[in-house]
Amino acid sequence: MEARIRQTTRQFTIRTQGAGLYAFTREVVEGVRASGILTGLLTLHVQHTSASLLIQENADPDVLGDFERFFRRLVPEGDPLCRHDAEGPDDMPSHIRAALNATTLSIPVVDGEPALGTWQGIYLYEHRGAPHGRAVVAHLLGE
Repeated sequence: MEARIRQTTRQFTIRTQGAGLYAFTREVVEGVRASGILTGLLTLHVQHTSASLLIQENADPDVLGDFERFFRRLVPEGDPLCRHDAEGPDDMPSHIRAALNATTLSIPVVDGEPALGTWQGIYLYEHRGAPHGRAVVAHLLGE
């Protein structure tokens, strides 16, 4: 019997309350399950230039705080190298932080579930200080 490849897309909106990491693993898992695809590849893509995506530890909240402190030290607001500030002092630092992280993730789907490790969660990493509604497009291809 020949395998029939299917594909589906979905958009997630993640509401942020300022800079930080926002888990949306549960929504992704539910979306994969609802698709009926058992084996395939899930691609997630954030449609913004000042936010990014991460797969990271989901057990210890200190990990998420450490990421935020590290990136604020690595790319601080007010750096005189940054000229672009059309939307405020966190504008260009947010673009740089997003460029240093992934904006697209690929996750295998096995037995109808994203193949995440025990302590892995999927996060939108908001780099701006103000609240936003961030769009993440999911594309799932498989059988």
